[in-house]
Amino acid sequence: VFDKVIVGVLKNQTKTPLFNFDERVEMIREVVKDFPNVEVVSFHGLLIEFTKKMNADVIVRGIRAVSDFEYELMMAQTNKQLNPDVETMFFATSAKYSFLSSSTVRELAMFDGDIEPFVPAYVREKICEKIEEQKRR
Repeated sequence: VFDKVIVGVLKNQTKTPLFNFDERVEMIREVVKDFPNVEVVSFHGLLIEFTKKMNADVIVRGIRAVSDFEYELMMAQTNKQLNPDVETMFFATSAKYSFLSSSTVRELAMFDGDIEPFVPAYVREKICEKIEEQKRR
């Protein structure tokens, strides 16, 4: 759909993810390394400001369920008010992954569930390492 894709990784202070910011950026870079038209860029602040900095004119957001759409539509409308030149496109996830969230994957892994169908092998390895590290504490 796009000649170039920039994956913007937000440094979000309000969440407590399993991986720190640098680890997340590194994992995403590893997963997309075979796609020459994909660039991974970290940022903080407003997404709409990031689009200006990157000269992007489209924001792509994934939708898993109707509950996602309500929030994402509100954000898209806010961004449109802030910069009318930037469009937001929504892509529906495959039904195979529609129920999936990072919390679900983390919980499965914490209880030794099989996360192989849900994440790339490299990410699975990193998740298992991190959880084992936490269990040793």
